[in-house]
Amino acid sequence: MRRLLWRAGAAVLLGALLLPTGSAAQDIAVGSKSFTENVILGEIAAGLARTSGAMVAYRRELGGTQVLWNALRRGEIDLYPEYTGTIREEILAGRAVPDDAALRAALAEQGIRVSAPLGFNNTYALGMKEQAAEELGIRTVSDLRAHPELRFGFSNEFLDRGDGWPSLRDHYRLPQRDVRGLDHDLAYRGLESGAIQVMDLYSTDAEIQYYGLRVLADDLRYFPEYDAVLLYRADLAQRAPEALGAVLRLEGGISAAAMIGMNSRAKLERVPEARVAADFLAASFQIDTEVAEESARGRFLRNTRAHLFLVAISLTAAILLAVPLGVLAAKFARAGQAILAIVGIIQTIPSLALLVFMIPLLGIGDAPAIVALFLYSLLPIVRNTYAGLHDIPLPLQESAAALGLPAWARLRRIELPMASRAILAGIKTSAVINVGTATLGALIGAGGYGQPIFTGIRLDDVGLILEGAIPAALLALAVQGLFELLERLLVPRGLRLKAAS
Repeated sequence: MRRLLWRAGAAVLLGALLLPTGSAAQDIAVGSKSFTENVILGEIAAGLARTSGAMVAYRRELGGTQVLWNALRRGEIDLYPEYTGTIREEILAGRAVPDDAALRAALAEQGIRVSAPLGFNNTYALGMKEQAAEELGIRTVSDLRAHPELRFGFSNEFLDRGDGWPSLRDHYRLPQRDVRGLDHDLAYRGLESGAIQVMDLYSTDAEIQYYGLRVLADDLRYFPEYDAVLLYRADLAQRAPEALGAVLRLEGGISAAAMIGMNSRAKLERVPEARVAADFLAASFQIDTEVAEESARGRFLRNTRAHLFLVAISLTAAILLAVPLGVLAAKFARAGQAILAIVGIIQTIPSLALLVFMIPLLGIGDAPAIVALFLYSLLPIVRNTYAGLHDIPLPLQESAAALGLPAWARLRRIELPMASRAILAGIKTSAVINVGTATLGALIGAGGYGQPIFTGIRLDDVGLILEGAIPAALLALAVQGLFELLERLLVPRGLRLKAAS
């Protein structure tokens, strides 16, 4: 059985060794949140930085505010686009920042600087379908008080942030209780289908006009200004002054109309964000940038390498630890209950939450995704190893002891081979879970098949969603088939014949 484990581990680890995903150190790393406007702004900032001759890494669609902010503070990225309202109400929540000078001072305490406004205000707003709003006579947020039956659908971040739903509800004394958390892009489709009647908007969203929405007037002046800015590390001025100077040319350079137009091209006309950004730089700064149009095949190979890397490392580590833990659980009853309880508790933690828990410890990228996947892979292997050893018939165990073999020899030559089918079944289950869960790694910059899935959701592009979903499903089947083959090769023939009969 030991040979089985080493062969299985080596087979999976080999893929990781053949799939390098890292890159050389860069002069400057630009990040962006996982919504279209922020992705475009990140592309523009990266394009300007490259004009200085700097090597630029662009880490797009990394998640929400806290993920980007913490990555900036840790130095994993050097700058990213943000909004002044979000800085005041979310990043510096609880601190008194009455003016721009106070805001800059508060950021400087943490080694962060902020650019001047880029030229447009992308404030929050509430919106409804024009026809529905007209029929109910709703023109302002205050008008919603008369319609407690309306169903609200808000982005998950808006539900929890300091300037989001809880304080908005209290400020306007809104009675609505049917409030759902949704991905921002999916909420538009919920509004169109009638599943919800009110949602949160970004004022520069191209979908406002596309879906025929009425933006409700903020008559009690709840929402602050959300001027687009760039947050960047203070040491960037010393490390890459030319690149920073090039990026700061963007200050005051984007009007609200220009930003709405770029959002519309990307989301409604399906023009790649890199092309949208390049066209803006050409028109506004007379900068010609090359846009590397990645083919579907190239994108598939890149995502496959990243996905296999995550699965290979995490699953191999899980196999090498979980089988010994399963043996301990079977041999020592008291320790076994503790081991099974711990791995069971880990399995109950929602996968997205577990990924987020890893970020403060390991940052963004591959490392937190691999650790989270490793932890998720433990339970099926531990449980099946425990069950396989625990269920060996007592007469066989007594016969093995009567032969006078030492405990280690009995385990290696008799017990583990007899439990091998159960152990491999647990490994197969973990492998399938691992492949599926690895798609969430894209939310924290780990790449893989999750990248086209989340981008497809954001752009309402079914083709992109399938580009990630279908290979992930096929990979899960392939991994299961691989371990089926290993079972034929490594499980003693007598046990296989017994199972077949």
